[in-house]
Amino acid sequence: MELVAQAKLKTLGDYAHEALKKHFKKTLKWEKTVKKDEDPEALHQMRVGMRRLRTAVSRFGLALDLSKPVSDKNIGKIARRLGTLRDLDVLKESLENTYRPNLPHKEQKSLQTAFDALSKQREDALEGVQATFKDEHYKSLKQGMNEWLENPSYLPVASLPMQELLPDLLLPEVSSLLLDPGWLVGTQVENAKVVIPKGLKAEKIEKELATNGEMLHTLRKQAKRVRYQMELFTELYAESYSVYVADVKNIQDILGSIQDSVVLGEWLTDVFESEIETKLPTFANLLAENRYKLWQQWQPLQERYLKPETRHGFHLTILHPLTL
Repeated sequence: MELVAQAKLKTLGDYAHEALKKHFKKTLKWEKTVKKDEDPEALHQMRVGMRRLRTAVSRFGLALDLSKPVSDKNIGKIARRLGTLRDLDVLKESLENTYRPNLPHKEQKSLQTAFDALSKQREDALEGVQATFKDEHYKSLKQGMNEWLENPSYLPVASLPMQELLPDLLLPEVSSLLLDPGWLVGTQVENAKVVIPKGLKAEKIEKELATNGEMLHTLRKQAKRVRYQMELFTELYAESYSVYVADVKNIQDILGSIQDSVVLGEWLTDVFESEIETKLPTFANLLAENRYKLWQQWQPLQERYLKPETRHGFHLTILHPLTL
């Protein structure tokens, strides 16, 4: 029995190698299609692959002897170029499918100005992505990753069992998420207790987002980091862990949709060089309605994760990976 257990025992180094290999292969899989600009989904998948590769390099970096091109900073720079193009594709899809069909004819016609601006911005972003594939940062990343995967080099901590290290790997990021000030947006603190006002009117929510929207955006980015890291280790935890992963993904998605709506409004204001309430009043109302609905989805999650018992349960789950 002991020999079987030893055979199953995987080290930090084993998991690091598997994660880097998986996400690097996924990234490369879509490269040719993205170069040819044939399919928006390919760009999305490559961007996700690059983000997850960055997470793996960052999280496992303490155990890996990687060359300089295989760095969080270098991968981040490449991922941002892909992200700029992807964000424009999402913007176009949102304008075409979610908003334009619900606008009066006059506003649909006015929206052509936005589509023209979007087309020009996308051309520039595509040039940036195609240039990225040719520059030395990208080539050296691919070479460095291939060389490391063929002949991996580790630091001493890589030889320790994964289960022993998991809580210390995950808890710092989870704690950063739970301590993020974005959780308190739209709340009041009374006698050291957080009170979440219910039934806020749309005008109040709009004011809150205008004042503190950036804090929610920061919380969303932290949720994304935690989700990507947690997803590296799902198989090493019980079902309760997957529930927290799903919650973090939901937080990321809802806050991301709020941010997308805010960004869309700001982008249209820049394009038309005026407040969109003047040029596109129906569109402006639709954006505000969308944000109001998203806020109703956000508040139950906010309330749950501001409760001490939820946070305590989250920590306890992280502290107890499965044992072999």
